[in-house]
Amino acid sequence: MPVEFVNMVGSRPPGSPAPGGNTFTTPIDVDWLRHYARTIESYGFDYTLIPYASASADQYALAATVLAATQKLKTVVAVRPNSAFPTVAAQGLSTLDQLSGGRALVHIISGGSDQEQARQGDYLDKEQRYRRSSEFIQVLRRVWTEKQPFSHEGEFYRFDGFGPGYATHSGDALPVSLGGSSEFAYASGGAHADIFALWGEPLAQTAEQIDRVYAHARAAGRTDRLRFWVTFRPVVAATDALAREKARGILEAARPFYEKVKDINSTNVGSVRLREIAEQAEEHDGGVLWTPRGVAGSGGASSLLVGSPETVAEAIVRYVELGADIVSLPTLGDLNDAVDAGRLVIPLVREEVARRGVDPEVVFGRRNVA
Repeated sequence: MPVEFVNMVGSRPPGSPAPGGNTFTTPIDVDWLRHYARTIESYGFDYTLIPYASASADQYALAATVLAATQKLKTVVAVRPNSAFPTVAAQGLSTLDQLSGGRALVHIISGGSDQEQARQGDYLDKEQRYRRSSEFIQVLRRVWTEKQPFSHEGEFYRFDGFGPGYATHSGDALPVSLGGSSEFAYASGGAHADIFALWGEPLAQTAEQIDRVYAHARAAGRTDRLRFWVTFRPVVAATDALAREKARGILEAARPFYEKVKDINSTNVGSVRLREIAEQAEEHDGGVLWTPRGVAGSGGASSLLVGSPETVAEAIVRYVELGADIVSLPTLGDLNDAVDAGRLVIPLVREEVARRGVDPEVVFGRRNVA
């Protein structure tokens, strides 16, 4: 399977009266939402993330709007197990998949912030949340694939005689993504996820995380290949020097936002890791990966890939060689930056991956060893 790319659609034009529209916490400009989705589709992105938070718009309605406006773009729909019973979530997701001809995936948010989870009445601790996510995924798959009614009695969910559930477009289970940086996350994802999502850390730390997830997959008896998803904010300009200047401007403008959200993620293990990495150094892997102090780990895509198209593409290829063949390049609602990434970086990555003959199955075989 070739390397694939993710962006996150913006809901309002930059500079519109309601700021921060990329997080879907403000009124939506539906024409802009459709335009954004069509544009990233035309510039080579394979997926858009449909985010979810306690104060955001409904992710199913957003996904339906994006899918209706596009022809190939797939939606990665974020779902929190605390906010939806798994049988109901499965029906909503399979309905989206049927309506779009097979373009729905799901990303399970176990919950990294105790404060954010409590806003919706969820007071489980982190370990419990990941156990709940594991059970949630197992129920989703049964809803999508069981041909007869079934009952379930687990730690978090119980029901009798459900189904058969509403089938997906293909009749198979939808791909399920899960992420995190704690051992609980590695265990849950290694045992149950099709795709494991990672924040943008330096190459060495990313390789370590991939190996830990595979160790849990082996312990669970899995032999199939997991896919890995890494996330970076791309900052691209004609030269490395111009890109660095541009990045400094983006960071300066973004600091007020990160100041507002940093406390929410103060206990998130992934955020803690990024802050510790930033304290050790702000630039990594030859200066292309930035983890700026005061921003790294505050929330969202706080790791930056900075440089010319060639520099950024080369950095991405190195992650693909580690086994991360889904690359998220969110631009926080900036459509121009998304177009630059799609026009200038994505073709270079795909060409170089093909030239080097990077085969995900070979990478999987090399890494998935005891």
